[in-house]
Amino acid sequence: MDGIPGALQAALAAMFPDGVAARAKLVALGHSHSWISRRCREDGPWRRPIPGVILLTDAAPTRHQLLKIALTHAGPDAMLTGVQAARLYGVRRLPPERRAHTLIPHRSKVATWGFAVVERTIHLPEPVEIDGLPVAPLARALIDAARRMDELHSVRAMIHDAVHRGLCTPEKLRTELAQASTIGSALPRIVVGALQDGVDSAVEQWLETVLDRSGLPKPMRKAELRTSAGEAIGVAEVWWPKVGVAMQLRYEEISLEPDKASEIPTLVAVGLIVVQVSPAQLRDQPLVVIQELRAAHRRARQRPPPELGSAPSAPAA
Repeated sequence: MDGIPGALQAALAAMFPDGVAARAKLVALGHSHSWISRRCREDGPWRRPIPGVILLTDAAPTRHQLLKIALTHAGPDAMLTGVQAARLYGVRRLPPERRAHTLIPHRSKVATWGFAVVERTIHLPEPVEIDGLPVAPLARALIDAARRMDELHSVRAMIHDAVHRGLCTPEKLRTELAQASTIGSALPRIVVGALQDGVDSAVEQWLETVLDRSGLPKPMRKAELRTSAGEAIGVAEVWWPKVGVAMQLRYEEISLEPDKASEIPTLVAVGLIVVQVSPAQLRDQPLVVIQELRAAHRRARQRPPPELGSAPSAPAA
């Protein structure tokens, strides 16, 4: 803060610890518009990232300062939502996002400016403070983020990460969706509508994402495989009968349901090609799984398909 007396510099630092101030507040402290503007010139010690918002340094703003700039622009009742808010809660599987999405009361007249996205809402929730910033509840942040995303697998990855690491519950997401805007809500409704407590629903959706993105023919699901003589081989989670390729899930890594960790016999039959994957691979390495499935299909086309029968697996009693 070049050229400012030490006492004033200390006062501004105490009043604006993030180094971000609304111009109106600086004026209210007795600083003239012209003085503020001079300090925001190209060779000055301050910057004006958004009209009405002053960065009290000439250094590049940190991520925290960018969020504070967006909030200051949006006004005193604003709160962060969307991807940046979800990141503050610790959600990891998020799409790249440089913008800061804020919620403001419906009566407010503030508009979006550059990276600072402003959304008016009649359902303004009670904010949570994280790192000194007002943040919408996580369920709201996730739904707001999902409404602005256009890839189903990205929405699934984000919501499953939050739910299955215990950061948010399906019930809270369903409640939030019930009062959310219908604009952009199709993808989160698909994901949340299929989501249930526990591991199985998440694994199912991770698997569906892999199959959808693989470009392979539509397979049978949960097929009971038998030899031509009628001898049971086992159940394939996914089965392509025309080429004789099966996928088998290995649940050893799933700790939320200990019974699933029991040893599952490997599918074995002459000519049968089996791809074994874990839920963690479906979640964290979907492209690797897709490559393995495609490679298995290429190998399968180089030999006659095995003489195996299949039928839908009976549900467990």
